[in-house]
Amino acid sequence: MPVGSTIAITGAGSGLGKAWSRGFLADGASVIAADVNPTGLTELEALGAVPIVCDVADEAAVQAMIAAAVEHTGRLDALFNNAGFGMNRPFSEVPAGEFERHVEVHLYGMIYGMRHALPVMQRQGSGRIINTISRAAEFGAPRNAAYAAAKAGMWAATRSVCRDVVEEDIRINMLIPGPTNTAIWGREMLHLQSPEATYPTAKLLATLPKGGAHGEVFWDEKPYPIFKGLYEDA
Repeated sequence: MPVGSTIAITGAGSGLGKAWSRGFLADGASVIAADVNPTGLTELEALGAVPIVCDVADEAAVQAMIAAAVEHTGRLDALFNNAGFGMNRPFSEVPAGEFERHVEVHLYGMIYGMRHALPVMQRQGSGRIINTISRAAEFGAPRNAAYAAAKAGMWAATRSVCRDVVEEDIRINMLIPGPTNTAIWGREMLHLQSPEATYPTAKLLATLPKGGAHGEVFWDEKPYPIFKGLYEDA
């Protein structure tokens, strides 16, 4: 892997998802590129990706995206639950529904992805799932409550779900990209790393060997001790 593999990526129309899609396509994988905005998928389709318009907050849309991946090649080797967006405003100024939308897209989008990908991976006997989280989950930064809560929820859910399949050749991990020049900031941040700089970590997690890392967080190709000292493994 990834030559000949089938990899589904949400949030593929821009930023990290687009960079990972390009990287996997260049490495010979079949890529299912999903995004709520079809405009961002045009370039990837020209490169050979299968574009899927998908709002990950809609479980039926996520289920259809997973089904399309399997229909395309007969399998699903890796799923990146990456779709997301940011917010930078005081909690008292968050309009009704915006906090909830963060949880729907980040946390429930990931849950729906795992819910429908895991049976496929269990039937084929292997699979890799990578969930994009953030250090915002562990830091009490101001103006960031919705994003932080959603990412912390992703971490907790991933840690639990991965233990349900610990005996199988299914590896579920998380990826922190670090400060990256993407649309999540709402403006160009040219002093930050490019999305392409995160592809080696994405590829590492999609190509883990049997018995590889499971339930861990990776940043820059290395494990990252998120919440270090705040929990103990059961």
